[in-house]
Amino acid sequence: MNETTGKPAGTTHFGYRDVPEADKARLVGEVFTSVARKYDIMNDLMSFGVHRLWKRYFVATSGVREGDAVLDLAGGTGDIAALLLPKVRPNAAGSGRVVVGDINGDMLRVGRDRLLDRGLVHGLDWSRMDAEALPFPDRSFDCVTMAFGLRNVTRKEKALAEIHRVLKIGGRALVLEFSAVRAEFLKPLYDFHSFQVLPRIGSLIAGDAASYRYLAESIRKHPDQETLKSMMEAAGLARVDVRNLSAGIVAIHRGYRV
Repeated sequence: MNETTGKPAGTTHFGYRDVPEADKARLVGEVFTSVARKYDIMNDLMSFGVHRLWKRYFVATSGVREGDAVLDLAGGTGDIAALLLPKVRPNAAGSGRVVVGDINGDMLRVGRDRLLDRGLVHGLDWSRMDAEALPFPDRSFDCVTMAFGLRNVTRKEKALAEIHRVLKIGGRALVLEFSAVRAEFLKPLYDFHSFQVLPRIGSLIAGDAASYRYLAESIRKHPDQETLKSMMEAAGLARVDVRNLSAGIVAIHRGYRV
């Protein structure tokens, strides 16, 4: 039995389905390949545009400074990278950079093209990578960010351990992710929106109800605030704190390498 997932060894969840661990990355990849070009529109519709405020607050409170090297995992949309760039202030000497990593090539292409259209090139690197096996030496980054991506990782404990490994001493790990709603009165409304409204919007806008049903299910299967805090601590991160946004619909987890 897998102690983290509570599933038989070798299996994990894909939404509400149990699947072999070896299949999850492919299945998640198919979802994000399907939704890549409509992802921004759908995010706006799913969150009524509030996802943009969550991301801005996430970066504004990140503590990222001029000259920092930042790894943005699951960052294929480019949203977080575009907000980080003015903070790291890349220069000709190579100080200040953002590496955008995502396991899905289609998401990376869409995000890179979008930022190229905005003239955002200098100080940005784009690379396809697996969060469970990061292609960087130990202690490479001042900060690692991951926004709305951890819930799609098959072995979250391995990804968190890798994040810890590539952080410099004193570096910060920041995870922005959907979490457990704290306000009881919101729960039925949130469930109705997630399971009745989102798949219909997905069908109308993106021609893909199933992918958006998976996204709603993946949120419910993601560890809650306290569980994820414990997982980050088990990965070696210290002084982990949690900040709920929008009554816990999303949460920011922050931890440090010491």
